[in-house]
Amino acid sequence: MDYFPIFLKLQGRPCVVVGGGDVALRKVRLLRQAGARVTVVAPELVAELAELADQGEIAHRAGEFAEADLDAAVLAIAATDDRDVNRRVAAAGEARRVPVNVVDDAELSGYITPAIVDRSPLVIAVSTGGGVPVLARLVRARLESLIPASFGALAGFAARFRDVVKARFDDVEARRAFWESVLEGPIADAVVAGNVEAAEAQMAQRLAEPDAPSGAVYLVGAGPGNPDLLTFRALRLMQQADVVLYDSLVAKELLELVRRDAERVFVGKQRANHTLPQEDINQLMVRLALEGKRVLRLKGGDPFTFGRGGEEIEELAARGIAFEVVPGITSASGAAAYAGIPLTHRDYAQSVTFVTGHKKDGSIDLDWPALTRPQQTVVVYMGLSTARELCAAFIEHGKAADTPAAIVEAATTARQRTLTGTLSTLPDAIDAAAIKSPAIIIVGEVVSLASRLAWYRGGNPRAGEGSKVQNGERGE
Repeated sequence: MDYFPIFLKLQGRPCVVVGGGDVALRKVRLLRQAGARVTVVAPELVAELAELADQGEIAHRAGEFAEADLDAAVLAIAATDDRDVNRRVAAAGEARRVPVNVVDDAELSGYITPAIVDRSPLVIAVSTGGGVPVLARLVRARLESLIPASFGALAGFAARFRDVVKARFDDVEARRAFWESVLEGPIADAVVAGNVEAAEAQMAQRLAEPDAPSGAVYLVGAGPGNPDLLTFRALRLMQQADVVLYDSLVAKELLELVRRDAERVFVGKQRANHTLPQEDINQLMVRLALEGKRVLRLKGGDPFTFGRGGEEIEELAARGIAFEVVPGITSASGAAAYAGIPLTHRDYAQSVTFVTGHKKDGSIDLDWPALTRPQQTVVVYMGLSTARELCAAFIEHGKAADTPAAIVEAATTARQRTLTGTLSTLPDAIDAAAIKSPAIIIVGEVVSLASRLAWYRGGNPRAGEGSKVQNGERGE
């Protein structure tokens, strides 16, 4: 280890930055975030530094560096483009035992500044020993994507209970086990979700009954299929769950991201072939949560967009089960974007309507006057099995037979196929290409843009007569 990692307490303590340019400005910002009293030594200052000095936020000594500038300092940074000046700052610091960092000069530096992930009070520093700063920044970027912004709030929350937990558990191992269960369970999830009041109530209950099971259910939107379109929150919960309940709309690639030792339960729902009735799924979630398990209900698209998420959390709320809903990219947005079909466009559609292809009773008795209005895009979920009846109903209720229409199969995945046609030609095209679920139907003038805007390279389906096939290529 070439450098000893350390965090310095700088609140209210004097620090000196030598230099008045943009590099010095970046260092001043960092020092001020740490609460330091900053003095900048430079003949001239860039505009933002000058403004800070005018406002009294920093001190400014106009002029060239002098060794006496470091007499009262506890830390210094040399940020000039003159190596002789930087060398004198480093020497003055060495003589006074003041740590000095010379920007981009590890040889002269007594310490180096790491790449920082700031989730105060949680702070993570990454260093390559000054050798490859770009690599440190790349690692920091990875960590930024993995660590929720709200982890700072979680650290602060836990710190408030430190003494209480220490008094409650005499044994060090018991304290460690307790904190692990808290920081990897529903209490931490409540804090991360911003529900601190609920977290405090759960914490009080856990302290009173430390051995009581603490389960929770997470309704997570898995998006339209492409793993790259998962939210960070969804991915974290997938890797923490004890049990995963999933159905046929969840792509296999997404299940590979679930924690390896998690129990996986298929509760597949297909038209006229439900592996588990909805009520049984609800009761299964309740039972598993009451056993103290972290239950991930993984749903294709978004849980609240034709995902029956509302029905499921009604049961959880009634039973007092802790739950969280994590939104996902809804299938309509994913399919439209990857097919090159804007859902709204100033020249074609000023509104968009999402509708399911059949009601709970299996009928397609929809609000057709609303669905056939002009300058509107209609996206039909779960409409593959009734596509012919749907297209006929659109025409019957006033839509022109040559209204552009499309179907997108396995949207956003490598298996994506897009057929474009009209209300009169699309049903035959679907049959000819043997389109399978999951598939989204899009009706409206915006579909005509697909021939020019399609960008994603999907599969290579066969086209039915009177249809066009988009394979992610520009053009046909």
